[in-house]
Amino acid sequence: MRFGVVIFPGSNCEQDVVHAAHHLGFEAEYVFHRETDLAGFDALVLPGGFSYGDYIRCGAVARFSPVMSEVIRFAEAGGPVMGICNGFQILAEAHMLPGALLRNDTLKFICRDTTLRVEKSTCQWLDTAPGTVLHIPINHNEGNFICDHVTLSRMEDNDQIVLRYCEPDGSRAEGGSAPNGALEDIAGVCNERGNVFGLMPHPERVVDPATGGTDGQAFFTSIVGTLAKVAG
Repeated sequence: MRFGVVIFPGSNCEQDVVHAAHHLGFEAEYVFHRETDLAGFDALVLPGGFSYGDYIRCGAVARFSPVMSEVIRFAEAGGPVMGICNGFQILAEAHMLPGALLRNDTLKFICRDTTLRVEKSTCQWLDTAPGTVLHIPINHNEGNFICDHVTLSRMEDNDQIVLRYCEPDGSRAEGGSAPNGALEDIAGVCNERGNVFGLMPHPERVVDPATGGTDGQAFFTSIVGTLAKVAG
């Protein structure tokens, strides 16, 4: 299994993703934003950070990097792509995922542990049972997911909502459990096909027990299992 970790100017979580993959026994290599050949990679990860200084909007400039044309082709061919935090913002700007990420409703940068509930979804990146509560940290200023009501309805009908912020017992607070104001407490979504996945929390930071836990392991091992089944 070989992960390609795409680096843009301003990315700062790529080493965490590579460490997570290596810790789980997989290969991982950096892919520079000017790269136009993604041959040989089984899955791609767009890591967190502040690509191009978050100028204009988060991900708005990175979306036009040369590598993104290849990322889109890779996904259209069925290749699995995951965007974490800034990576999620880039995928949304590239229209590879529905919705958009706005400034946190607190108007403050948030860095803290969160609890997430796994939803029933078509996402190929996560095979954890629906209802499972995970503990995964967040670290962002623009994580407030939003979309129109038509898009939200379509996402619900197509099982594209992968993760929701929740209370420790898995319930959702009446006023919302999202620390950033995200619509319907949405923390992660996928495309209709299920191979493109974006989430604001950082699973790569909770893969190694030495660095805080193992709740993030499934975000890497699940896709390996999915690809193995496809390959027969």
